[in-house]
Amino acid sequence: MMDIIYLHGLVANAQIGVWEWEKQITQQLTLDLDMGTDIRISAASDRLQDTLNYKEVAKRVIGFIEDNHFDLVEALAEKIADILLDEFEIPWCRIKLNKKGAINGGRDVGVIIERGKLE
Repeated sequence: MMDIIYLHGLVANAQIGVWEWEKQITQQLTLDLDMGTDIRISAASDRLQDTLNYKEVAKRVIGFIEDNHFDLVEALAEKIADILLDEFEIPWCRIKLNKKGAINGGRDVGVIIERGKLE
């Protein structure tokens, strides 16, 4: 059985893009993070230390995005998945990374990836 803790609408300012003009600016990204975990222990104890601390997840992911440059949203999404799986020791995650306004005539552009095993 797998429960999901989610963070949707997380906003970060990123240096992202392949074009020279993109490398000179900051662009706003919006992320939806779904993280597989088992909440039964924390549900029984009602203690923060027994669960996935989504505030810490948000701080880590936003800090990582704002401290690094990536050409592609695909590469950034993959690195975020690595952080979630490795540092927060979760078995599964889904990441939706939205680079709004990346193309003329399109409102939303981005990727959705899933990594790990949803049990």
